[in-house]
Amino acid sequence: MIYVGKELKAHSGSTDPCLVNPILPVASQANVSEREFGYWPSYSEITPRARRAYLSWLAGGRRDPEAEIGYVFLFFYGLERRAIVDGLKDEQAQRDRPAIAQELRRLLVIYGEKSFSFKRYASELLSWLEVSHFSKTLYNDPVPSFPTTFEVPLYIRLALGLAAVDGVPVPPHLALAWARLDPASYLRTSATRCAEQFDKLFQQRYTETFKPGIVLPRNKTKLKLVYQPASAGFRGVNEIKLTFGDTPDVTVLTAPQKQLKKIVDAVTDQLDPYSRYLGRNPDSPNALEGLLLLPPTVWPDAAGDALKALRDRVSEGFVVMKLQELLDLFQAKTALNKERAVTLAKTLESVGIGMEPDVLGGARTPKGEDHVVLYSAAESNSASVRTAAYQAAALTLQLASAVAGADGEFSEHEMTHLSDQVQSWSHLTDGESARLLAHLRLLAVEPVSLTSLKKKLDPLDVKSKETIAAFMATVAQADGSVTPAEVKMLEKVYKTLGLDTKKVFTDVHAVAAGKNPQPSISAQPAAKGFQLDTAKIAALQKDSERVSALLADIFKEESPQPTMTAVVPEASPLEAEAAVATGLFGLDDAHSAFARMLLSRPQWTREELLDVSSDLDLMLDGALEHINEVSFDAHDIPFTEGDDPIDVNPEILEKLEA
Repeated sequence: MIYVGKELKAHSGSTDPCLVNPILPVASQANVSEREFGYWPSYSEITPRARRAYLSWLAGGRRDPEAEIGYVFLFFYGLERRAIVDGLKDEQAQRDRPAIAQELRRLLVIYGEKSFSFKRYASELLSWLEVSHFSKTLYNDPVPSFPTTFEVPLYIRLALGLAAVDGVPVPPHLALAWARLDPASYLRTSATRCAEQFDKLFQQRYTETFKPGIVLPRNKTKLKLVYQPASAGFRGVNEIKLTFGDTPDVTVLTAPQKQLKKIVDAVTDQLDPYSRYLGRNPDSPNALEGLLLLPPTVWPDAAGDALKALRDRVSEGFVVMKLQELLDLFQAKTALNKERAVTLAKTLESVGIGMEPDVLGGARTPKGEDHVVLYSAAESNSASVRTAAYQAAALTLQLASAVAGADGEFSEHEMTHLSDQVQSWSHLTDGESARLLAHLRLLAVEPVSLTSLKKKLDPLDVKSKETIAAFMATVAQADGSVTPAEVKMLEKVYKTLGLDTKKVFTDVHAVAAGKNPQPSISAQPAAKGFQLDTAKIAALQKDSERVSALLADIFKEESPQPTMTAVVPEASPLEAEAAVATGLFGLDDAHSAFARMLLSRPQWTREELLDVSSDLDLMLDGALEHINEVSFDAHDIPFTEGDDPIDVNPEILEKLEA
């Protein structure tokens, strides 16, 4: 990728600065990190020591990070000539474009942050290469990588402009590239540290917000690339430019940028907890403790695959396992506390997996050796599990299973009977029934003892116990009739509650007759359809509220977690300073966008800038005057000179690069 020979003329008429002439003297030793030439180096004019240093850098693979940036520029001059001069007429040079682009990206990784000047020139040449040939639907193509500079890369501006011309929505991947590379959209630490998660979340949020995407207007400012070469060999060359017809430069508009900035901020805030976790645990990005801080849709591939495999198992039926087995699936590093248990349950529920014990409803956090039951949860029911109807049904199962297992065995027959009962309770939602069946399966492997239940129920007075028992009789009556087996079960439950078993018949018949205890909504014969008695509904609601209050303390094995107050992310002083700096020279959004657009070319016609100022709702002369005043205040130099054409002061770029 270098020119070697005795003669190679530049446009200026002198020897091209990039030419490596083998007959020129070269020193035996040199230091590649020392600067031994002026601002515009030329191989034919630098010292023998500098030639030795340059050749050593080339021989070393052009990768020494300590190399003086002038040597990098000397090599860059050759790439620039190959792309701009030879590329206009030489087919082989045109075929070299991908290799040149790849080399530029490699050099930018090594030297881009070392020299803003090199970053700017290399980025411009990269833009030239990427848009020299393009498809008319460029907005659908994958976006190549570009460094962040003081302006949006031309490739992205062209893709956005073509989308505006065609009137098509900006696709998510292009919106992401725009947001990432827009200098006005400062990315905080969370977005850079968690880049993969940020990219996925941004595109998800963008699609949710703007489906199918933002449709851009065709504004007045026209897209144009005026290439500013780095090599002195281009001196005397007329304007090197690429034009794109009536394709607009939509990046001058501030409204779309503000829309994207809202998504950037929202996604970054969402990633803040995971980013802080990574800051403390850089070696454990895939551990459960970190994963629970992310939505499952952006989990790393390995964790995502494990979650999908678990969901597939659950779709085939109940999955019973010890909690530690579940934690091991997701590389948990520590025991599960209450807060993480709740988050884990919510995360599983978000992908259609329910978990018993019901930690979302206040159940005790299981230990590693305790069993959990996972089941297919088609609907979210974390709120409904707290209804009186559900709690009464769950208590019925606990009491019934405790009684059934009192002889030391919870038989399959008893399990089947109780399962049938759950499925017959038509007053429950599908989500409640599914959770109850899972709860029943958990009771089979983690039985609740009668002693523990009695301990919870004993503090209640007789009236409270009778209220609960009557409500359970309502549950048993849900299918419109009570079988002898159900009566037998209720008798055992009443006995456990310390109530007279004879009350079972009284309560069951009261339910059937619609008297106290207030039953529920009685099932009518199918021929007449399902009818609602508003008086009974009101009575049942009042009764349900009373039962719910009584059952709440029984089921609440652990105190609910205090509501976590969202921590407002605080930017570090460096981040805060950089965020302010996104408005060029402290200008407002419109004037900052106008100034950045000015910097994209060395010279503008007044007519062109009238279009730009119109797109930004600015008066041209007022905007130029304001920007020049700010420039004088900051650097004691004007930003622009002239009236038509209007020249951009090249010293401004030097100040920005400093």
